[in-house]
Amino acid sequence: MNITGLDWIIIIASILICFVPALFYSKRSSQNTTEFFASGRAVPWWLAGLSMVATTFSSDTPNWVTEQVRKFGVAGNWQWWAFVLTGVATVFFFARLWRRSGVLTDLEFYEQRYSGRAASLVRGFRALYLGLFFNCFIMGMVTLAACKIANILFGLPPWQTILACGILNVVFAAHSGLWGVLIIDMIQFFIKMTAVFAAAYFSLKEVGRRLVGEESAWLGLQALVEKLSTLQVVTPKNGEPIVSAVNGLGQPFLDILPNFSMSELAMMIFILPISIGWWANWYPGAEPGGGSYIAQRMLASKSEKDSLGGTLFFNIAHYVLRPWPWIITGLCSIIVYPDLASIKDAFPNADVSLIGHDSAFPAMLKFLPVGFVGLMIGGLIAANSSTILTHLNWGSSYLVHDFYRRFIRTNASESHYVNAGRLCTVVLYVVAALLSLFMTSAQQAFQVLLSIGAGTGLIYIARWFWWRVTAWCEIVAMVMSLITSIAVPHFMPQADFATVTIVQVGITTFAWLLTAFIGPQTDRATLISFYKKVKAPGPGWKAIREEAGISAAEVAHENRIGAAFLGWISGCAVIWSSLFAIGNFLYAVGDPSRLRPAWILTVVLAISGFFLLRVTRQLWADSDASQARADTLAKDG
Repeated sequence: MNITGLDWIIIIASILICFVPALFYSKRSSQNTTEFFASGRAVPWWLAGLSMVATTFSSDTPNWVTEQVRKFGVAGNWQWWAFVLTGVATVFFFARLWRRSGVLTDLEFYEQRYSGRAASLVRGFRALYLGLFFNCFIMGMVTLAACKIANILFGLPPWQTILACGILNVVFAAHSGLWGVLIIDMIQFFIKMTAVFAAAYFSLKEVGRRLVGEESAWLGLQALVEKLSTLQVVTPKNGEPIVSAVNGLGQPFLDILPNFSMSELAMMIFILPISIGWWANWYPGAEPGGGSYIAQRMLASKSEKDSLGGTLFFNIAHYVLRPWPWIITGLCSIIVYPDLASIKDAFPNADVSLIGHDSAFPAMLKFLPVGFVGLMIGGLIAANSSTILTHLNWGSSYLVHDFYRRFIRTNASESHYVNAGRLCTVVLYVVAALLSLFMTSAQQAFQVLLSIGAGTGLIYIARWFWWRVTAWCEIVAMVMSLITSIAVPHFMPQADFATVTIVQVGITTFAWLLTAFIGPQTDRATLISFYKKVKAPGPGWKAIREEAGISAAEVAHENRIGAAFLGWISGCAVIWSSLFAIGNFLYAVGDPSRLRPAWILTVVLAISGFFLLRVTRQLWADSDASQARADTLAKDG
């Protein structure tokens, strides 16, 4: 790709605009670990939400979405759209509970919720398991995507991309703490969104040139819809996707729902995620019950209201604002690069070992004009940095606060722990960079993460609502999910990914449920202390609630579980109806029959949006009232 002087000016400007403001937060973040890892618990809802969105929009995200579109059509995105159920449940059931807990990290929660050596063991183990292994694996995915993009666009070998990204990200993560990460995320969100809309626009212009002989995005969209309406993808079990004419035997590219006559495909991309995956699987950023860097933002929020509002904003922006530019670019790539051979031919100097269907997104960027090339490169740098910076800060918070400070050196100064956190950021990136060299595609890494976390998701929901869940339940769940991720594929070598996942979920869930009844129980005093702090709803805490001397009416008022359920249902309806309404309006440019479902979905959006707004206002008012009562008690006490 030819980078002009104007492009370089835009690249440098975008980097300076993102990173220079973070330099001013070094002194504040150095004060103590609460400032370095939780921004002093003073983050407003809009900044927390923007940071969540920016973090989950990484350099591997458009690559992964493009791969799904090329292999499974638009319906392939249900593998992550199903997590709407998880995300909105976090908003209405868990965001306020997390904020009430008052912990610095979500792992500190373990010694607040559980008792004995088992609580310490699970906290320390997960600090290393998540902070080091899982965290570095995710950063490895992001780094792999950056290597593929840089190799396609500039011919850079992986080591040069890793070095450049490492210097930029590690320096700022170590320097500015979470405050700096939040500010960088906020600015990067707007740069990234502008860049991906530009990619979709110019991809459509290229499709227009190829299909109708005119460089027009409008005509390109019309021609794209007309062309792909006649095509479908057939994905053999052990082969590359094959594009063919629509005959009912494959998955139409434009269909939002899968072809259910293709039972294996429908099971993998829709039935499994929507029925089991969203509550049974643990995946960073979409954890049942909340967790990881999402919990970090909720815990850093300045109130329950801000925790709820930020998480709601994140889910709407995550699932509604971002997907269609990626999807449109992915659909355009099918016309421009119908197979991997065409990508290789277009980029003869690229490393063949790095080229896959996820390479189609960076391949489409060659059609960007002068100026927009610089904007896109700046956007890709922002996408990479927003995720890497968050994972470096989040991972180091686990390693320092939940392992080093808790078990190794318990009485050092605050500055010592802050410096330890800065050292951890360097170590984490080095490990992630090494892991990226052994990965091949975003989809492969995505399935590995889902497999390792299969069956653990339900326990992260149940522990908030049932006193019998113990630290030993969590240990058993983690061990069984890891064992089954290796053993089940070994004993069922012919089974597809969906079947393997279902078996894993069943074995792991049964194991930890059995442990809840026959294993050691949490100390009663610990349960009562925890309950007084969070006042979780549900019959699972009835005995503990009575022993704590808290009335059912008080708990009901604090949680408003009926309103929370209405918020969950209406929130999911708002996100899905708006997401699919946008898609159908876009399709209607080339297929007017799509206007009717688009308007029906718009009506659903209006109705569900009314209820969502009403519930949110009620819960916000309750949070304000609770905060006022807490402030009064603190003042009187």
